[in-house]
Amino acid sequence: MATTTGRHSPAPGAAPRARMILAQTALEARMLLRHGEQLLLTMIIPALLLVLFSTVDLIDTGPGEPVDFLTPGVLALAVLSTAFTGQAIATGYERRYGVLKRLGVSPLPRWALLVGKTGAVLVTLVLQSVLLVAVALALGWSPRGNPLAVVGLMLLGTAALSGLGLLMAGTLRAEATLAAANLLFVLLVLFGGVVVPLEEYPGALRAVLELLPVPALAEGLREVLREGGWPALSDVAVLTGWSVAGLGLAARFFRWE
Repeated sequence: MATTTGRHSPAPGAAPRARMILAQTALEARMLLRHGEQLLLTMIIPALLLVLFSTVDLIDTGPGEPVDFLTPGVLALAVLSTAFTGQAIATGYERRYGVLKRLGVSPLPRWALLVGKTGAVLVTLVLQSVLLVAVALALGWSPRGNPLAVVGLMLLGTAALSGLGLLMAGTLRAEATLAAANLLFVLLVLFGGVVVPLEEYPGALRAVLELLPVPALAEGLREVLREGGWPALSDVAVLTGWSVAGLGLAARFFRWE
């Protein structure tokens, strides 16, 4: 008759939470990067916009090289495409097909699932940023400023847009999330200070746009990377406010079924 020793006796139970979160983060990152439409949205479109508007004289970007104006805006666009649009659509359809409901009864806590999704967004953003920076440098970009300020702004922007994306995915139907997320993506490309300076818009419209997270992120990154300074406190305050509001509302109203 076989016997077991203390050294080899089984230890049933859930894995440590840190290991579960890392595994979920890796899974979510693979899922984000595996879909062709997500890859187009998160990688290809920002890179194409950067190349197009940097090499073709379509807009007035002010003094200096166009790539110096455009790169910070395209980095903000990368945060929008991944943290908001891509995450909202993917999470919305996971909720519709019952994936989140099944995960909700697994040993993985629900908060850890959201942490895993956020981690996957950050992994994707690192890859996006490396690609976009490489393209920008090839186009003659000359970045300035403190890298820590850039990282801080990107993290604040990610928190703000991720919270809004999860809020949308957790409260609307998947089809409504798909339509609204794509519509907002297009509108913010046009009116978010990504490729067109906010100064080009009428005063009243500009005042409204400055209160939105994408223009605040784009202008903050531009102040650091183009001017070599620090982001305006107003831009930091806007991003912080949207971060607190978006993540708080998502945690409060997210429906798993």
